[in-house]
Amino acid sequence: MMLVAATLIAQEEPADTALYGNINEVIVTANRYTEVIPSQKLTGKELTSLNTLSVADALRYFSGVQIKDYGGVGGIKTVNIRSMGTNHVGVYFNGIELGNAQNGQVDLGKYSLENVEEISLYNGQRSDIFQTAREFGDAGSIYITTRKPKFEGNKRTNIRAGVKAGSFDLFDASLNLEYKISDDVSANFSGEWTSSSGKYKFRYRRVTPSGEVAYDTTATRANGDLDAVRVEGGVQGTSGPVRWRGYVYHYSSERGIPGAIVNNVWRRGERLWDRNSFVQGSAEWDATERWSLKFNAKYAMDYTRYVNNDEKLIHVDNIYKQREVYLSWANKVNILRNWDFSAAYDMQYNSLREYTHVDRFTHWFSAATSYNLANRLKLQASALATIVDEEERERADAPTKTKITPAVFASYKPLNNYDLILRAFYKQSYRMPTLNDLYYTDMGNAYLRPEKARQYNVGFLWDFDWGNRTVSLLRFGCDAYYNDVTDKIIAYPKGQQFRWTMLNLGRVDIRGIDAQAMLLLRLPHDIKLTTKLQYTFQRAIDVTSPSDTYYRHQIPYIPRHSGSVVLMAEWCGWNLNYSWIYVGERYNQQENILYNYTQPWYTSDLSLMKNFRIGKVDMRATVEVNNLFSQDYDVILNYPMPKRNYRFGLVVML
Repeated sequence: MMLVAATLIAQEEPADTALYGNINEVIVTANRYTEVIPSQKLTGKELTSLNTLSVADALRYFSGVQIKDYGGVGGIKTVNIRSMGTNHVGVYFNGIELGNAQNGQVDLGKYSLENVEEISLYNGQRSDIFQTAREFGDAGSIYITTRKPKFEGNKRTNIRAGVKAGSFDLFDASLNLEYKISDDVSANFSGEWTSSSGKYKFRYRRVTPSGEVAYDTTATRANGDLDAVRVEGGVQGTSGPVRWRGYVYHYSSERGIPGAIVNNVWRRGERLWDRNSFVQGSAEWDATERWSLKFNAKYAMDYTRYVNNDEKLIHVDNIYKQREVYLSWANKVNILRNWDFSAAYDMQYNSLREYTHVDRFTHWFSAATSYNLANRLKLQASALATIVDEEERERADAPTKTKITPAVFASYKPLNNYDLILRAFYKQSYRMPTLNDLYYTDMGNAYLRPEKARQYNVGFLWDFDWGNRTVSLLRFGCDAYYNDVTDKIIAYPKGQQFRWTMLNLGRVDIRGIDAQAMLLLRLPHDIKLTTKLQYTFQRAIDVTSPSDTYYRHQIPYIPRHSGSVVLMAEWCGWNLNYSWIYVGERYNQQENILYNYTQPWYTSDLSLMKNFRIGKVDMRATVEVNNLFSQDYDVILNYPMPKRNYRFGLVVML
């Protein structure tokens, strides 16, 4: 759920086994040393067990991750890893990045878990050098992988239908179909409708720096409604030495934007319409025993309409249209048995229309190599060249920007008889300001400089595996890291949630520790207990200039301490899960003074799941209680989160 470098569990039940009913136990094998820098993963079984509705909800259980959540089912949800910022995080959908050249904010609340097989998170980059060029450019990356159809025996069709209902007038209906066209080709379809009024009770309380209560009242969150439809489908298969996949995705929604609760204003007139569509395809070809090729292509269209009918503000009705064309060609050559080399070229074209007219061409060239010595020492190095050419109708064309960023990764297994892995990496990354950052009328800053970062990481992972004994598995892991970010671009709400204030901080010094532990117990009567813990310490301070009043202060919304505890119990088809998430004190502005202090928050979530069969039909029923103790808290100041709330679900599988 979380924190564990689950890639080190080399053989786990197939992620979509939970789709069809019976959930088998985890089988841990001896050979877990598969990646240079192990990832954190959530697979189908774990995703089903957690109290999660979207990808953003699931990511809360990873270490080193901060989620910005503006509340409710329809509230915008973005993520950053190790205080690097949302724009340094690459979000990949079936291996191809989700783009947003306009504002760089990928709203993870839009991506449902109903058709997701696995979510994985990497610090630095993936260990596999056979990847697209742009993947080498991310400081951290999240991979969302949808389900691939699997059929038992002579079965040619899988059907899964589910319904959820709960607090905030939530209703969610989903349908997944999978069809076996031939032994080598299959197709799948997934659709979902989500509706919610977004209304929930919250407590609005603020204390002055002197300790006096300024106001304390309870109200109902308004204008947080959501009506969304998601439709996606794909065809995948093999043709001799070629593995290919085509995918189509469409998301359409209308939502209210529940603005900040300030000056006793409870209602907002902001509305947002989204239409996000893309078609993408990929193919891998083993041309020879030593040479493999990979091709990716994508065309995406994004439409956003933003309306502000607030009587106290100027009426706004803006439409934003984005187009994206992406092409990638990657090659991998096996030079020697333990030595590989790869080279890739990616091209992306982005256009933005309406409030301005911008065209951006981005090219990436990568070269990488990896070496494996006796499966004990693994080395990986890469270099990425990024070239950005931009044209803006109203202003002089920006000069072409070019940057080369290297990376080096290493891991070492010192003892053959013990699963102890030592790891380290160094990486440079570079990110251009988004088009909103540069050109948007109300907030754009044409003088923003590209953001540059250097990452250092050292850590270890130690497994103790006792097979089927009472204490079955014990795992410890810890990473210490240092990130040096120059010209860091930050964004925070400017009165209205849809608009942001952009600025370069100059230089930010980020130091932290990610620690995790896991314990698996097998008790009599087929009872299995799993405990997972993670803790993150981060000191992310502004070190731009000693003359600044906020010099060496923690940057906005980054807690020094955060963590989670997950307890899972399984018995005869029953699953009971408890999770506790903690985020420590933060500051909502650059100056760490009492006036800007934001108090810590923590939540407890509880879920009970039962798998059963009626005739030939497999079913799963779920009851969830979120924020069990009804805590009052804000993730972002003046955006209150829901108190105790409930969800009920039923899934039917044929």
